[in-house]
Amino acid sequence: MSNRREYEIAFVGLKPGNHEFIYEVTDRFFEEYGTQDFQKAEAKVRLLLEKNNNFMILRFQVGGKADVACDRCSNDLPLQLFDDFTITVKLVEDAELMNAQEEDPDVYYTARGESHLDVKDWIYEFVNLSIPMQKTCEFENMDGPFCNDTARELLRGSKPEEVPKENPVWKGLEKFKGLEE
Repeated sequence: MSNRREYEIAFVGLKPGNHEFIYEVTDRFFEEYGTQDFQKAEAKVRLLLEKNNNFMILRFQVGGKADVACDRCSNDLPLQLFDDFTITVKLVEDAELMNAQEEDPDVYYTARGESHLDVKDWIYEFVNLSIPMQKTCEFENMDGPFCNDTARELLRGSKPEEVPKENPVWKGLEKFKGLEE
């Protein structure tokens, strides 16, 4: 099976009911999409397709791991991927028009005359959505096992100096407190 057709599902030949598809996704999968925010991806995407007469429900379960760069220290950080996504695919006469009008990103339309459903772009999108926006070694304190010690010391050294509890600028104003009454 060619790589191009590997992610196409011939749904016309499927009986109504539940069907399962498993996809192994590595860095090679992402090459045609360009540079990613991660590397060494080893994701497993389990697709549960529930076929009905006029629609299909696709449940994508993303698992696996990838290496990301820590936002604080720039070291490589292994990240566990885990997320679930659901798409409803409806069979209609004018799919292009319906897709242009649809506001719900979880609903997709395909023409009744179509026989295949390409899930490659959805897999790409859902693996990327499984990666959090903020990627850090340790959220509270930067002492995770993957943290860059040099960067950690530089960041700790750049903390602002503590402001004294009594600011000398306001010291003389205490005598005016009683005058207002």
